[in-house]
Amino acid sequence: MRSFVVRSIESALRRRGAASSNRRLFSSDSAPERKVAILGAAGGIGQPLALLMKLNPLVSNLALYDIAGTPGVAADVGHINTRAQVAGYVGEEQLGKALEGSDVVIIPAGVPRKPGMTRDDLFNINAGIVKSLCTAIAKYCPSAVVNMISNPVNSTVPIASEVFKKAGTYDEKKLFGVTTLDVVRAKTFYAGKAKVPVADVNVPVVGGHAGITILPLFSQATPASNDLATEDIKALTKRTQDGGTEVVEAKAGKGSATLSMAYAGAIFADACLKGLNGVPDIVECSFVQSSITELPFFASKVRLGKNGVDQVLGLGPSLSDYEKEGLENLKPELKASIEKGIKFAKDN
Repeated sequence: MRSFVVRSIESALRRRGAASSNRRLFSSDSAPERKVAILGAAGGIGQPLALLMKLNPLVSNLALYDIAGTPGVAADVGHINTRAQVAGYVGEEQLGKALEGSDVVIIPAGVPRKPGMTRDDLFNINAGIVKSLCTAIAKYCPSAVVNMISNPVNSTVPIASEVFKKAGTYDEKKLFGVTTLDVVRAKTFYAGKAKVPVADVNVPVVGGHAGITILPLFSQATPASNDLATEDIKALTKRTQDGGTEVVEAKAGKGSATLSMAYAGAIFADACLKGLNGVPDIVECSFVQSSITELPFFASKVRLGKNGVDQVLGLGPSLSDYEKEGLENLKPELKASIEKGIKFAKDN
């Protein structure tokens, strides 16, 4: 069973890198030492994310932190016979030790969405959690690449930037909002509608990470499909935007998108590790500091490198009229979310 799971995940990661012969999965013999810390590792996203990162041969040291429950999670995944050495840390007094020496810090900490709850409803609780954790990151591992999963990402990334600025440690190349789940959903939904193998599909998703701020660019999807009508594209766009709500409602009050989010988080963290290790041509979509629009933060394709962001890429060759309209429509909401995060950080 173990070998099947590991082979399956490694195969998936290799498929994602098939565009370049250099984008292979490192073996544990050739990969440098890399420490990954997961903050919120005992939660619904954190536990499956811990499992997936334990299976990643690029990880040599896996630190699992939460306010409770992490010794058990660490003991559980620590028995898996893969490269990463696992340690669990509990409570604020152990946070520094969890973070020290980290190359990548992944933050899924916070409360999950519940039925009827928007990402904005999560703001007051999760904003305080993110601010506290980022204050510790600035102190204990200021050079780490930070992968922000905690919602609302459109606000928590700006909060993190302000915390790091205040601490004098901000490096815009090392702060990422993880929007990979939007890409994963867009690929899945597009493949199903266009009737093409999902493993071959690529769909860039730009904008932000909530509702209408999520803008999948199906006009740039590969392989291209001539069978999709405008109404199909509109339906695919709305389903991608409402993907989180679809899961919350399907779970009927008993959870949100945890498993698919953990998968997406593991995919993005793997890309960051490859970039840090010098693998060329690693490109993923992410919510980062950006100048491709008038907004200070924006999700688009990003080339990853040894220092985090190597290059923020643009919106691609062209947008359809529908996508141009969507881009203009998302800007006011995204701008307000960014400003809300900045104001929170400055006022608290």
